[in-house]
Amino acid sequence: MRALIVEDDPQLASQLVDAMRQAGFATDTASDGEDGEYLGSTETYDVAILDLGLPSMSGIEVLTRWRDQGNAMPVLILTARGDWTDKVAGFRAGADDYAVKPFRLDEVVLRAQTLIRRAAGHARAVITAGSLRLDAQLGVITRDDVALKLTAFETRILTYLLHHHDRVVTRTELSEHLYEADTDRDFKSIEVVIGRLRKKVGDGIIETRRGEGYVLRSKAPA
Repeated sequence: MRALIVEDDPQLASQLVDAMRQAGFATDTASDGEDGEYLGSTETYDVAILDLGLPSMSGIEVLTRWRDQGNAMPVLILTARGDWTDKVAGFRAGADDYAVKPFRLDEVVLRAQTLIRRAAGHARAVITAGSLRLDAQLGVITRDDVALKLTAFETRILTYLLHHHDRVVTRTELSEHLYEADTDRDFKSIEVVIGRLRKKVGDGIIETRRGEGYVLRSKAPA
């Protein structure tokens, strides 16, 4: 999963990045509204964490521009203001949730994970596909109730496929949700990791569709 953090406080931004990365996210940051608006408009993210009080362009304006462009990524707004009218303005601009400073970092991570899960159509915190189960809040993936031993990159790939099981996920889509903006996107590495995951999750669970991408099946073929 990939997150965009738009926050002008360097210390808080660093803390948010650390917390999101520890939860398995690839994370990009912007310290002002203009850069944040640009990244959100040109890159692909599973969730954005957006401060309302930003230099150069307010968070409300950033969010309004994203929504005007048809960008439907989940957005969690951050605000130091306790006035209900600021929260209303955020929701009217298209926010999905909010957190008021000061907040616990793990709360922001949980709220972000919940927004991603719901955007993918999953109402419950546990996502099940056959013998595989993902606890989206804990980030734990099990097979037949036994936790899988996965690298961080394997976890990112399998988590995304589980969120979107039973549909084709193209290589381009997968790479866009795995890598940070300044990282080279390597399709060959993805192929290698998919091969390792097949051995860990069982035969027939992850299918390669030539010229299309991958499908994680909720039921193995007979």
